[in-house]
Amino acid sequence: MTMITLRQLRYFEALSRHLHFGRAANAVAVSQPALSMQIRELEATLGVALLERRPNALRLTAEGREIARRARSILSEARDLVDYGRSTGEVLSGPLSLGIIPSIAPYLLPRILPALNRAHPRVELQVRETLTHSLVQELVQGDLDVILAALPIAGADLETLPLFQDRFLLAVQSTDDLDERLRVDPATVEGSALLLLEEGHCLRDQALNYCEGLRPSGRAGFGATSLSTVMQMVAAGYGVTLLPELCASVEVRDDRVALLRFADPQPQRTVGLAWRKSSPRGHDFAALGACITAATEAPTIAAGAGTGRQPDDTAVIRIDA
Repeated sequence: MTMITLRQLRYFEALSRHLHFGRAANAVAVSQPALSMQIRELEATLGVALLERRPNALRLTAEGREIARRARSILSEARDLVDYGRSTGEVLSGPLSLGIIPSIAPYLLPRILPALNRAHPRVELQVRETLTHSLVQELVQGDLDVILAALPIAGADLETLPLFQDRFLLAVQSTDDLDERLRVDPATVEGSALLLLEEGHCLRDQALNYCEGLRPSGRAGFGATSLSTVMQMVAAGYGVTLLPELCASVEVRDDRVALLRFADPQPQRTVGLAWRKSSPRGHDFAALGACITAATEAPTIAAGAGTGRQPDDTAVIRIDA
């Protein structure tokens, strides 16, 4: 009896995501003819058509969609089986694929990597940086072992480990009469003044949520892909933005930008790890979490750092465009 192979399932799963033979072949690092041959062999073994092949389009059949779903589950279980074998050895040794969101990666990785190398020199870390929804998808599919992102993350099949709280600061253009000791009421931040990252960034959603659901009416056409772009806009006086404290020491190196703390309770995000509940590498992820927590204990920039003044604990001010 001819049996299907994990290779065939991996190829078909990639094809089900890309719906393009060339892109799917690149994703699994094989030639397009080799991938096509394996898909045809899979169809022959299963006795069903998995694809609707058209001149300019490729679609999954109803059977193809169900088999793709089952293939993802089988591949995930197979990866967990390999992880189980590796987990019987040294903690955090061998390959580990980590996904991380853009509003954390450039600010925390330089702290994490040296600490991780010192504590666990045998780990082979692979890092993938992209948006939260893509990381979660890749995690569920088994392409990633663990992700570092802002919690909560939806998913009944995911385990999470909160690591630290990252407070939000308000970045504004610095002026001679600005008292950086004063506190800001989030409800008073004007939508017309708020500069945000483009749709899809969790940082955008968090900022809108913390400012009582306002929508940035005056900057509707502005959507940046990086915090650096947003901060340059703030420095030029085009608006204000919410900046995670984790990012401040890197993003605020311009005397034209001032940072203000919010009134209590200060808005903040919870940063933590997430992994599949089926993964047997929980002890590895706990060790990774310990390294990350230790790396974040270094002092970070405080509001008012540009002037050396400490923020006042009581005053509240209004920020308009």
